[in-house]
Amino acid sequence: MTRITVAKGDGIGPEIMDAVLNILDAAGARIETDFIEVGEKVYLSGNTSGIAKESWDTIRKNKIFLKAPITTPQGGGYKSLNVTTRKSLGLYANVRPCNSLHPYVKTKHPLMNIVIIRENEEDLYAGIEHQQTDEVVQCLKIISRPGCEKIIRYAFEYARQYNRKKVTCFTKDNIMKQSDGLFHRVFDEIASEYPEIENEHWIVDIGAAKMADTPEAFDVIVMPNLYGDILSDVAAQIAGSVGLAGSANIGTECAMFEAIHGSAPRRAGQNMANPSGLLQGAIMMLTHIGQGDVAEKIQNAWLKTIEEGIHTYDIYKEGVSRQQVGTKEFAKAVINNLGKKPNQLPAVEYSKNISIRLHEYKRAVPMQKTLDGTDIFIHWNGTNANKLGKIMHSLENENIGLTMITNRGIKVYPDGFKETFCTDHWRCRYKSKNNAAFKEEDIIYLLSQALSKSIDVIKTENLYSFNGTPAYSLGQGQ
Repeated sequence: MTRITVAKGDGIGPEIMDAVLNILDAAGARIETDFIEVGEKVYLSGNTSGIAKESWDTIRKNKIFLKAPITTPQGGGYKSLNVTTRKSLGLYANVRPCNSLHPYVKTKHPLMNIVIIRENEEDLYAGIEHQQTDEVVQCLKIISRPGCEKIIRYAFEYARQYNRKKVTCFTKDNIMKQSDGLFHRVFDEIASEYPEIENEHWIVDIGAAKMADTPEAFDVIVMPNLYGDILSDVAAQIAGSVGLAGSANIGTECAMFEAIHGSAPRRAGQNMANPSGLLQGAIMMLTHIGQGDVAEKIQNAWLKTIEEGIHTYDIYKEGVSRQQVGTKEFAKAVINNLGKKPNQLPAVEYSKNISIRLHEYKRAVPMQKTLDGTDIFIHWNGTNANKLGKIMHSLENENIGLTMITNRGIKVYPDGFKETFCTDHWRCRYKSKNNAAFKEEDIIYLLSQALSKSIDVIKTENLYSFNGTPAYSLGQGQ
């Protein structure tokens, strides 16, 4: 018997959770439940995180969390509970299977059967944002080697465990050569350890276009957080409906399972909502806790129900569906089909103990790190880069020189174009003259000079080389 934590959520959450729990009970799931309150009520009580300490304690004790959709109030500084939970519990792998149910659920892609594995903790979702000038805000894209290694290895282990044949990586490393470049490099490194599994890399924009047009060309796709968030919803929709997709959030110690759709408050309390997305999350939960036999029974009953044309309003279609039912009635139909298998849709067979081998990250030998210079970012309301260049040259001494100025990443000094539009946010790069060593004291000198000249410095970024290779981007056009 496995003890799990359950949150019924907001909007349609309580209805679909009750339906799912009834199915789990009827199928003989070997679970015990502790219920907690999260979401809108907790937010509006004054807790900006949407969850109380006691609820955290329950989740951390049980390790397994089945969560219905919640509502995050608009404004007021409320933080996304989904993001907080994933990051706080180290749930680094988001797993979203997207399968066609053709011809019973409308889709243009009858052969679609892909799994999107999304990094869950970092990238732009680190949520580190600042307004730096009147006109410019920034969001830091954080990509770490441990984050890359964990998610990419998980993708290959998932493929191995579920007999998948290929793992594809999506990045944008033709533009973001450092951050997405790291993800791609780690993918190539780890792929070499799995010679039996085909691997490939696509630039995310053309890869997304290919996925939308020919999803059967893909099997398992692994990608950084933002791309994965967007494309997993796209994949679920083109497979048939976002309302049919479940999601697993897997960490070394804890795991959370949910539907990928929201709380849909307009449909709350009407016995209309489709519980399938949350049910798919619960089925993934069962395989995770070693109850593949129960998961198999429920999944085949669900497929049989879909095949029989017993559909909720969101997937009901005249001429294909046989009966439109509500949330409760759909759950009863699944329960009535327990022990049965679909006739046309492929039945599933799950091992009783499907588990993904999770590797502990081992830190590599530190690289040799050298300081090459610094980028000083300033708030300056002028528009003439040549004029700014004269100002910033005045900070130099015999050892340090200004090498370029960029605005929104494009080089505008020296030899900039008058056609380039400039905001009030400027990056000024300083490096040593005559191949002299650049020192931390040089940064302090530059900042003191800027202060004495009333130059508004908003931040600095040190320029490093690792093992002799520069690890910072050039200015666009440099």
